[in-house]
Amino acid sequence: METDTADSSDHAGASKAIAKGIAAGHSKEKPGFWLHLSGTGILCWKDMETETYGEAPSQQPYDDLDRVSDLTSLPDSAFHRDVDKIVLGASSHIVKTAVICPPTIYGAGRGPGNQRSRQVYNLVKTTLEQGQAPQLGKGLTEWDNVNVHDLSDLFVLLTEAAVANKPDLDDKLWGKEGYFLAENGHHVWGEVSKLVGETAFQKGFIKEKGTKAMSPDEAKEVAGFEALSWGLNSKGFAKRARKYLGWKPTGRSLEDEIPYIIDGEAELLGIKKGHAEKVAGAK
Repeated sequence: METDTADSSDHAGASKAIAKGIAAGHSKEKPGFWLHLSGTGILCWKDMETETYGEAPSQQPYDDLDRVSDLTSLPDSAFHRDVDKIVLGASSHIVKTAVICPPTIYGAGRGPGNQRSRQVYNLVKTTLEQGQAPQLGKGLTEWDNVNVHDLSDLFVLLTEAAVANKPDLDDKLWGKEGYFLAENGHHVWGEVSKLVGETAFQKGFIKEKGTKAMSPDEAKEVAGFEALSWGLNSKGFAKRARKYLGWKPTGRSLEDEIPYIIDGEAELLGIKKGHAEKVAGAK
């Protein structure tokens, strides 16, 4: 079985090599299983196409069960779509594929390397560095989210399903319908920014608890290209894993995790509680 993560969602060369290797080393009697990590940035395609930031969703949420065909036929312009098509195209009786699309990931990782995700963490980092929480435009954009431990549980369940290799679940878990939106919650980016600002203020890390509206260019300048995701919509429901794998997320919610994220980012930046007051007093 092959699980590709890291830069898997945008590395076409690696995906082509994996597809070729699995097909060459397996047969219909002994199929190979490929768990591919994509991402729900792929659902932002319409906002990216129209260069719309900070506005409420203009599309109905996606659905990985009843409307899975909408996900497997997204426009070629969609982020990650080129690699998704390679994986979906490799699906056969010999190569059984599953595409896992996590949204905003949060929670402390348990691995030996990077234990920090990016979207919310960089928003918090920017808040602490700028002294106020950033908000793209009106802050009305909506995303889904998942605790990293619940995401890892989904990978375990898919791995166990691959080992069991039950033919009656083939078309439910693998291939053209083997597409999983790994969400367990939804958030509005403006509300997240507001909560981050209020919490960081209460903890004494900043002296302005309100949000600061930013343009896309300003956000990119202070936090890089990924900051644009704070102003794009990515909405969907993870029904497939719940129905066919019994996936039951139990991790702490994003809202409950934010105080811990703030403390962690403050530690990485080398600041302590009361920092805002000290800075203010020095002026």
